[in-house]
Amino acid sequence: MRILIVEDEPTLRAQVAEGVRAAGYVADEAGNGLDALHLGDTEPYDAVVLDLGLPQMDGISVLRKWRAGGRVMPVLILTARDGWHEKVAGIDAGADDYLSKPFHMEELLARLRALIRRAGGHASAELVCGPLTLDTRHNRVLVAGQTLTLTSHEYRVLAYLMHHGNEVVSRSALIEHIYAQDFDRDSNTVEVFIARLRKKLPANMIETVRGLGYRLSAPA
Repeated sequence: MRILIVEDEPTLRAQVAEGVRAAGYVADEAGNGLDALHLGDTEPYDAVVLDLGLPQMDGISVLRKWRAGGRVMPVLILTARDGWHEKVAGIDAGADDYLSKPFHMEELLARLRALIRRAGGHASAELVCGPLTLDTRHNRVLVAGQTLTLTSHEYRVLAYLMHHGNEVVSRSALIEHIYAQDFDRDSNTVEVFIARLRKKLPANMIETVRGLGYRLSAPA
């Protein structure tokens, strides 16, 4: 899952990005409103953390332009502790949740998990597909109750497929959601990760839909 972090204060932006990456997500960063607007318009993010007090273009304007352009990714806005008016303006502009500064990283991650789950139609922090369980709180995958050992990229691929269970996911979508913007992307590596996952999962859980992509479903 891929997150955009928009914050003009470099230290805080780096801390949030580090925490997001440590939680198993891919993170892109923007330090001003114009860069944020461009990235949100051109890259497929699963969620955005958006500060409102940005240079070049404020966060409310960025969010309004995204929504007016049909961009529907969940957005978590960051506001000042006493900025209730900012919270109202953010929600009215299309934000899905807000978090007041200063905040604990654990709360930000919990809110991101909830936004991503709801966007995918999932109610629980644990996603289940047959014998497979993804614990989004602890970045842990279980098969029939037993912990499955995965590399970071295998986890990202499987997590994206789990969030889109029973849907056909294209190879390009996987590439866009498991790599950051500046990463040298190689489409062939997705096939490698899928092959590795198939060796670790119960048979036939990952189906290749010829010409379209992959689908994760419970064994018959």
